Amino acid sequence: MSETFAPVALSEARPASVVTEGRWIRVVLIATAIVFLALFLVLPLLTVFAQAFAKGVDAYLAAFTETDAHAAIRLTLLTAAIAVPFNLVFGIMASWAIAKFEFWGKNLLVTLIDLPFSVSPVVSGLIYVLVFGAQGLLGPWLLSHDVQVIFAVPGIVLATIFVTFPFVARQLIPLMQEQGTAEEEAALTLGASGWHAFRTVTLPNIRWGLLYSVLLCNARAMGEFGAVSVVSGHIRGLTNTLPLHVEILYNEYNFVASFAVASLLAGLALVTLLVKSLLEWRYADEIAAGARRH
Repeated sequence: MSETFAPVALSEARPASVVTEGRWIRVVLIATAIVFLALFLVLPLLTVFAQAFAKGVDAYLAAFTETDAHAAIRLTLLTAAIAVPFNLVFGIMASWAIAKFEFWGKNLLVTLIDLPFSVSPVVSGLIYVLVFGAQGLLGPWLLSHDVQVIFAVPGIVLATIFVTFPFVARQLIPLMQEQGTAEEEAALTLGASGWHAFRTVTLPNIRWGLLYSVLLCNARAMGEFGAVSVVSGHIRGLTNTLPLHVEILYNEYNFVASFAVASLLAGLALVTLLVKSLLEWRYADEIAAGARRH
């Protein structure tokens, strides 16, 4: 007697859930995450804006009319405008070399790119002081040629470049590795030059991952405090970036101005988060390829 089997209605079959925890456990975990985020992220952020507007809009706007505030904003934008393009160029070149070629010391290069993630920003600032300071390794020679790095803009830029070093490269390396070299080789076989292949093949393939990494790099560059604090010297109107200006105002008990300037940084962070979320939503696959190996 032969057995007959009813056909399986695949279109109506539902995949079994991989979640084995009970409903209450899931509710507790989700509630814990929400409460944690509300207490440690949302509430402090709301407090910044509440304190900034505590004495009205006029007092809030007055914080941005000071000469020192203008200087801090200019220096922050200048530092980001130098550090981000530098890391953009370095990140693309390093990613190209690591993803496309095999060479001795490749793993060491990848490790060095990750170094700023494992070193405290304060320590990185001290390193620059030891190298470029007046009593440092290169300091006397630089000063003899009227070049001041520490307690000046060059030191702030160098410290910012250091702490933002991995953002572009670590996003692009796994992305380029996953894409391989087949398309570039095809373009070169058809007669394209190396630059033409990069501009028309490689760059379009990495554009959204590149934009995503530049966005994060810029946010970190404008908000960096530890390394910049060590090398800046806290000279008002000259070497204070926005985070340092916030600290000075707060220490002087000028709370409204302090929180007003802090709200500017928080606003920039929120804009960055919004654009980042839009990129993740629109180009999730390309960006996830870069994040999988982090």
